[in-house]
Amino acid sequence: MAARRRPEHLALVLLGCFLWLPGESGARQIRYSVPEELDKGSLVGNLSGDLGLEPRALAQRGVRIVSRGRAQLFALSARSGGLVTAGRIDREELCAQSARCLLHFNVLVEDQVTLFGVEVEVTDVNDNAPQFQAENLDVKINENVAPGTRFPLPEALDPDVGANALQSYQLSPSLHFSLRVQSRAQGVKFPELVLERALDREEEAVHHLVLTALDGGDPPRSGTALITVTVYDTNDNAPVFTLPEYRVNVPENLPVGTRLLTVTATDKDEGAYGEVLVTVEDVNDNSPEVTITSLFSPVAEDSPLGTVIALLNVHDLDSGQNGAVTCAISGNLPFKLEKSIDSYYRLVTHRALDREQVSSYNITVTAADGGSPPLSTEARFTLQVADINDNPPTFSHTSYVTYVPENNPRGASIFSVTALDPDSKENAQIIYSLAEDDIQGTPLSSYLSINSDTGILYALRSFDYEQFGQLQVQVTASDSGNPPLSSNASLTVFVLDQNDNTPEILYPALPTDGSTGVELAPRSAEPGYLVTKVVAVDRDSGQNAWLSYRLLKASEPGLFTVGLHTGEVRTARALLDRDALKQSLVVAVQDHGQPPLSATVTLTVAIADSIPEVLADLVNLEPPQDSDTPSLTLYLVVAVAVVSCVFLAFVIVLLALKLRRWHKSHLTPAPGGLAGLPASHFVGTDGVRAFLQTYSHEVSLTADSRKSHLIFPQPNYADTLLSQESCEKKEPLSLLDDSKLPIEGTPLVPVSSIYTFL
Repeated sequence: MAARRRPEHLALVLLGCFLWLPGESGARQIRYSVPEELDKGSLVGNLSGDLGLEPRALAQRGVRIVSRGRAQLFALSARSGGLVTAGRIDREELCAQSARCLLHFNVLVEDQVTLFGVEVEVTDVNDNAPQFQAENLDVKINENVAPGTRFPLPEALDPDVGANALQSYQLSPSLHFSLRVQSRAQGVKFPELVLERALDREEEAVHHLVLTALDGGDPPRSGTALITVTVYDTNDNAPVFTLPEYRVNVPENLPVGTRLLTVTATDKDEGAYGEVLVTVEDVNDNSPEVTITSLFSPVAEDSPLGTVIALLNVHDLDSGQNGAVTCAISGNLPFKLEKSIDSYYRLVTHRALDREQVSSYNITVTAADGGSPPLSTEARFTLQVADINDNPPTFSHTSYVTYVPENNPRGASIFSVTALDPDSKENAQIIYSLAEDDIQGTPLSSYLSINSDTGILYALRSFDYEQFGQLQVQVTASDSGNPPLSSNASLTVFVLDQNDNTPEILYPALPTDGSTGVELAPRSAEPGYLVTKVVAVDRDSGQNAWLSYRLLKASEPGLFTVGLHTGEVRTARALLDRDALKQSLVVAVQDHGQPPLSATVTLTVAIADSIPEVLADLVNLEPPQDSDTPSLTLYLVVAVAVVSCVFLAFVIVLLALKLRRWHKSHLTPAPGGLAGLPASHFVGTDGVRAFLQTYSHEVSLTADSRKSHLIFPQPNYADTLLSQESCEKKEPLSLLDDSKLPIEGTPLVPVSSIYTFL
């Protein structure tokens, strides 16, 4: 029988059983048709071609069949790319008596997250013959039954459909009986035995008939049953039911033994008219099932809207409204469910994702059916959000300030900066660096460095406040993403002053030849007379540069005082005859640092009313010289002569300039007197102006046993100058005589002291 059916199968295959009917583009439906009873591995359709893929690309693209419920009936051929049978397909087993046997499943192209619906129609082959439930049928008929009476016969069953199903019945020839075929509402045909002629038990008590059932196959198949009609004696009361047919609907979950229906007849005989048709109704006793077919986790936080996150399949074993399932997700999540083909749903992004705000989502999908009351099922899964480098490192402040004492040790840490990056992994790994810059022509990298991992800044050299007071640095924080992101912050490093500089004495300047300077004080000086001024500076700043002056040592205590803040050396009392001609003072200059630093200077003050007197007194103070040494008097005379000549020449030039200016002022008077003249005309020469700006004692004498010569000191720009009143009271000291200059109206220039090295 199987060998005879094989050509029939092959013919159906060759005649176009593998038909592909393209469905609507929106449904992405692929349809095939295949006859039943094919061997395993038989080709159903060219699936790779219908998907637009090469056969070898099926595995690479993750193409697979997804279905649920029954075992897989089809498979993908990796070699040909076709859809083949995974085993023997029995249409009657799959679809029973359904007019069309349609098998549905889906093909998932996983790299595109695309589903294609596949519908395979399994066509019937005439592999089943009609068959009666029993091969022998016994029919009992009373002999007094009137002709025309019908006796229902059991119907034959043929699991095939269409033309291959049961089509007709035939009855062997008989004088007393004929066959009539009835059809029910569902199209099921059943035979009835019709009495054509009255029976006579005495004539023939038993009649043998053959009932044949035929299908419409080519060639047709048939089944037979042997009918034995036994003629009984008269029985006038044939069973009669109140209804020709009884129907009842019952739920499927009724317990066994529940009474369904009570039938009533006027005769309690049993017959075909007593058969019960029961329809089982569905109740909502099955909860929906949710299957996560695919889950794409983690998902990048910059995924565009509509990106597929998961593919879900829902199913309910109930039917009708009880099996109608709807899905929803709970919570205000940036996702939504979209209905795909069949019972599939796609979970897609609905709003932008931000891993820095939410790094993972706990998603609950609820599937509920339409029963009353409805039943529901929840499926839970976690979706991770993958990080992208969308956040630059951020400093806590845009600018920082730190203070570093000068003379700091090399390699010491001076500050630390920290930047935060809300990204993760390498996107949050921060690298710190310093921007290239120069400090007084020297690269910044020779002063500072930064640990690229920790952000700690180190001093590479000892800072000097006197060299620079502050550093401007730009710190950059970059992450390790691709491409990297960065941000900047400015850092100002203030160098704090340390008391590392001793006060420096500017005046009186220390001689370079080992001699000692001498200041001149007249014997007629009153208390408070300004003898000289000690001028000092400190390269430090703040209190480290605040200077104070004090008299550390004096040969005549109480004779001189030193201004605490000015450094001015003044007489504390009137000079007496008993006071020594030569006074030695040691002045200390001290800053206010911690600890304080100081410097000292030794002053020699000569007390005399005139230069010759000073010279004479100083000579008398000198120790006797060797006989072969040149006379000291000769040196003194030469020095006095030179000084006198220079001073006389200066006075003559000054008088000439004054006389010329006076003459011009009388010829062309100018408003405002001398106020309108430039400073150079008022003074005469720059040298004279500088001379006038000095103290009243601008030259001093020095005594040395082996040297005697004249030097001019640097001008002293002190705040205290000789007042006009002092100039009027004091007579100028002349190298020639003590007479006043006979030129009226010309300002007198006093010569208070002379620097001389002896």
